[in-house]
Amino acid sequence: MTAPTPDRSRDRRIEDPTNLWIIHPAARLLLPWFIARGISANVVSLGGLAVGGLAALAYAHWQSWMFVMLGLLLSIAWLVADGLDGMVARATGTSSPLGRVLDGLCDHGVFTLIYVVLACSIGTAAVWALTLAAGAAHAVQSNLYESERARFHRRRMGVAVAIRPTPSRNPLVRLYDYVAGTLERSAARFDAVLGVQSAPAKLATTYGTAAVGPMRLMSLLSANVRVYAIGLACLAHDPRWFWWFELGPLSAVLLVGIVWHRRLEARLAGAAVIVTLSST
Repeated sequence: MTAPTPDRSRDRRIEDPTNLWIIHPAARLLLPWFIARGISANVVSLGGLAVGGLAALAYAHWQSWMFVMLGLLLSIAWLVADGLDGMVARATGTSSPLGRVLDGLCDHGVFTLIYVVLACSIGTAAVWALTLAAGAAHAVQSNLYESERARFHRRRMGVAVAIRPTPSRNPLVRLYDYVAGTLERSAARFDAVLGVQSAPAKLATTYGTAAVGPMRLMSLLSANVRVYAIGLACLAHDPRWFWWFELGPLSAVLLVGIVWHRRLEARLAGAAVIVTLSST
């Protein structure tokens, strides 16, 4: 198999394998067509939301394996659109705070539609309670995972301070940026140590190698895994398996991944401080 063209904005070591071999290559194949026709990244995001909505409608008939497979294929098409909108924005230089928020809202919107459709198809109060709990867990897991992933990519390049998004007057954008940065304070010690290094590249390389473990674990919190898990649960004729998977195993993955990440940060920061003090 021919290796896909590397995406230098992401570290391949922590990427979901289906992103590397299916989702992102498909998006790159479509990219020239969309650019040639002047289709904006925001339009791609909204188109992805529409495709995700069609997937939700297919899952309304989860008792039929044919509709489940249709829902799964449409969900994978949405994943391609979700990668394509960012590629279009970067290729055309049209990235914006509103586009970033729109991308995030469309991502959450697709899963919300699927959750609601599946809950409606069963209709019991217990299932609605389970759906709401799983949805809340999903929101927390996704936000914290994206925060950890952004931090990893920044640090491996030797950048100690996160680039703050351009301030926006849009209250929705401000709220989104505040929530997205919730873990910055808990991870501040390592950034402080990285920021005072005379040769930050050395510590950044050490960190980048050590942090691959927890980041690979937390890649199970990606949208890809949820898309496949929904399809498998429906093929097993019980969507509730997916919500329990969200609440149990995925919550455990988040907790273990963050604790693992913080501990290795503390270890590396402590070792870097000792080296700095011994050399003075």
